[in-house]
Amino acid sequence: MITSDQHKSEPVVRRMEVFTGAGHRREWPAEVKARILAETLLPGETVSGVARRHGLRVDQLFAWRKLARRAAAKRAGDPMTFAPVVLAPEPPPGDGQRASTALGEGMIEVDLGAGVVRIGRGADAKAILTVIRALRNGT
Repeated sequence: MITSDQHKSEPVVRRMEVFTGAGHRREWPAEVKARILAETLLPGETVSGVARRHGLRVDQLFAWRKLARRAAAKRAGDPMTFAPVVLAPEPPPGDGQRASTALGEGMIEVDLGAGVVRIGRGADAKAILTVIRALRNGT
C-alpha cells in the first residue's frame, strides 16, 4: 500500500529525451567541430570535459583531433620530420667562437647551412616552421 507521503521521496523526472526512427550517427557541421576542437586547446580544459559538455564520447573527440592534425599537416605541405641532433662539447672561452652560454638556458640552435635559427622557450611553432622553410628554400 502506498501512502500519500511516499511519492514525495521519489525522484522527479526533469528532462527526458525520446529518440525516434532508426538510430543513426549525428552529423556535425565543420564549423561546430572546429569550435569544439578549439575548446580542447584552451588552458585548463580537458578533452573529457569538453566531450561531456557537448554530449560526445571522448574517443570520438580524440579522433576528430587526430583528423584535424593530419589535415593541418597536409595543408602545410611536407609532413613533420625529425632532425638529427649532435651534441658538441663547449668550445673553450676565447678561441674566437661564441660560447654556448650565449644561447641561454632552454635555447636550441638549428644550423641549416644557409643560416642559423635560434629558438627560445615559448617560440611560436608556426613562425619557426616558416623561417626554416624560407632558409631551406633560399628565400
